[in-house]
Amino acid sequence: MYNFERSIKTLEMDKIRRMLSEKANCDDSKQMAIELMPSKDVFAVKALMQKTSDAYSLTAKYGAPSVYRFKNCDEQIKRAQKGSNLSLRELLDIAAVLKNIRGFADWRKRCENTHCALDDLFGLLRPNKSLEELITSCIISEDELADTASDELYQIRRKITSSQQKIRERLDQMIKSPSTQKYLQEPIITMRNDRFVVPVKIECRGEIKGLVHDTSSSGATVFVEPLAVVEANNEIRILKAKEEQEIERIIYALSAKVGEYADEIMSSYQCVAELDLYFAKAALAASMKASVPNISDNGCIELKKARHPLIDKDKVIPTDISLGKDFDVLVITGPNTGGKTVSIKTIGLLTLMACCGLMIPVQDGSTISVFDKVLVDIGDEQSIEQSLSTFSSHMTNIISILKAADNKSLVLIDELGAGTDPVEGAALAVAIIEKLAQQGAKIGATTHYAEMKMYALTTERVMNASCEFDVESLRPTYKLLMGIPGKSNAFAISRRLGMQDDIIERAKDHISTDNARFEDVVSQLEEARQNLELEKNKASSLKERERKARMEFNTYKQRMENQINKELEAAQNQARTIVERTRAQAEKLLQELDEMRRQKEAENFSKLVQGAKSGVKSGMKELDKTANPIIAQREDEEYVLPRPLQKGDTVHIVDLNEDGVVIAAPDNNGNVMVQAGIIKTKVPVSKLRLKDKPKPKNKPQGNVTKKVRGKAEREVRSEVDLRGCTVEEGIMILDQYIDNCVLSGVTTITIIHGKGTGVLRTAIQQHLRSHPNIRTFRVGVFGEGENGVTIAEIK
Repeated sequence: MYNFERSIKTLEMDKIRRMLSEKANCDDSKQMAIELMPSKDVFAVKALMQKTSDAYSLTAKYGAPSVYRFKNCDEQIKRAQKGSNLSLRELLDIAAVLKNIRGFADWRKRCENTHCALDDLFGLLRPNKSLEELITSCIISEDELADTASDELYQIRRKITSSQQKIRERLDQMIKSPSTQKYLQEPIITMRNDRFVVPVKIECRGEIKGLVHDTSSSGATVFVEPLAVVEANNEIRILKAKEEQEIERIIYALSAKVGEYADEIMSSYQCVAELDLYFAKAALAASMKASVPNISDNGCIELKKARHPLIDKDKVIPTDISLGKDFDVLVITGPNTGGKTVSIKTIGLLTLMACCGLMIPVQDGSTISVFDKVLVDIGDEQSIEQSLSTFSSHMTNIISILKAADNKSLVLIDELGAGTDPVEGAALAVAIIEKLAQQGAKIGATTHYAEMKMYALTTERVMNASCEFDVESLRPTYKLLMGIPGKSNAFAISRRLGMQDDIIERAKDHISTDNARFEDVVSQLEEARQNLELEKNKASSLKERERKARMEFNTYKQRMENQINKELEAAQNQARTIVERTRAQAEKLLQELDEMRRQKEAENFSKLVQGAKSGVKSGMKELDKTANPIIAQREDEEYVLPRPLQKGDTVHIVDLNEDGVVIAAPDNNGNVMVQAGIIKTKVPVSKLRLKDKPKPKNKPQGNVTKKVRGKAEREVRSEVDLRGCTVEEGIMILDQYIDNCVLSGVTTITIIHGKGTGVLRTAIQQHLRSHPNIRTFRVGVFGEGENGVTIAEIK
């Protein structure tokens, strides 16, 4: 029975899975990446690929969802569901899960409302912001509950603080008293067994009445609780017990709340882990510059500009590889270290990646087929001397491949028939290929045998291929040359490495005539291919130069057309100005002539004046057409008024290219009196275009006040960083910052002071208590910076 895991490891799919695992963010999605297996169903593969593609597209457009550190909390959630109390650490871990559930859901809402293959998973998410905020507001860290977790806890802790302050004041008076100081080892207040004590010299322990709680290691000091504070210490002990009880009650309530939503949280977590895996696939695709291939199950593979994902892209030339369409067997020949093994590994690895729903490093338009089995015999260790045991091992593996192969199999064999007598090995290699082809498998095989090259040349649906090899640098380019058998290049490589010419010439004499003639033919084919490649590159270069020249010409043409249009527009504007000036003068002249006609009774004089008036109008019309030829086109347009003109209508005067207002209804001759600016003139109805009246703008009632944002409002941020400042510097910067926030309308600020010794934090919080503009403040909670920040609310 053939071991499929061997193919996974041989083709280095396990390395791809580890790379994918590193892109994931939680333990479960990392484990799913490590256990990823290829699917045999074409529809399942297409569905997986579509989800990866959609994750890639959404990430490219909106960025990847923000994922915070989280882990599987199913066990803790199940305990809470059964009524058990959880620890503060466990509750915080559940809050982190809830935060990621909400983060994924909110991220999807911010994306365009278009369907994608991941929407089924997004739709199963059940964010619970109220529970998340309840946990994070109650728990400061894994060791401490917030004072605001409940009103009762707040009151208890306030009483404890008050009692402790009173004890300190009493003890402070005692240790500062001259009558007491002489009995003390040091004038300090310390704690023993959670009770306030003072260090008393052993020889003076009878001078200070109280309870002895401890002795120093040297025996020179006893720690005494003075009688004056015993009752207060007892009260603190009682309050501490009440505090523990209240903490237990709060933790129980939080755990019960988690248990109430246990099923929703666990199912949403599984969706988040699966989504995280798909976005890890998208991130891996981006790092490989991968694309989505076409998926089929017809056995056809067509890879365009394919790259092996584990080889540095700067050291490999993208290559085209095809199999299964025009031929079923691909025989790759060439020298050792020439890239043959990499070629067949590329076919196998990219097939496995695609069947796992991973995008592959190929050009768009590539095709991958889904196979039931990918059967591989590739030996990574290659040496000049191969023992019988190595040959036997390969043959054992090939026998299992022959038993398992069928028409849904992809078979990849490296150095087929190697490790034994060349004549027998070549014959055996041909027989194995023929048998696998009869069983319907798609086959990729590498070999050195010239017989295999001849077999590929003379057999239908068998194709020769070779790997390009740079003899000068002695390095492969990994570019596969389809249809061309490869040369061993043994003589050229040996000469390049320094082998003596007479040895090489003597070696050539030992080659049979047929083999020499075949190698000559291969050399001629290779030379012809290289020449064609050069010609192709030259043609591509010329085509590219022609394309750039055409683009430059089109750009120049467009620039010239724009310049012509600008010049034409300038000329039209200038001509229009002249015409308008002339029109004004002509109108004035016409008015004077009208006045003269009214004053003169002679009929002949009136006719002369009327003729002059018509001549002037005709000349002005011609000037208008010359100044703007568009007017001439407008005259030819067929236009019908939507309704008869009325007094007060706004119209466009075509001849003047101006707007005016109708001041009188049309007369019997079809002329309308129109006022355009200060000029009143009669215009034929055919030269008028009715315009819609502009809608009146709503005027604001009363006084209008506009808010102008000040500089402070525009620039003030919601946090200030005081780390590294002295107390005096920090207070001064903080006061100025609060003043700016008040002016800018900022209501909540974050003060970053760091944890350190706590001196700066204490001073800032003491200052905030008495600040007139501060309503309340609190220490940051888990996720905000904890004791390193203070959150304040401005009045």
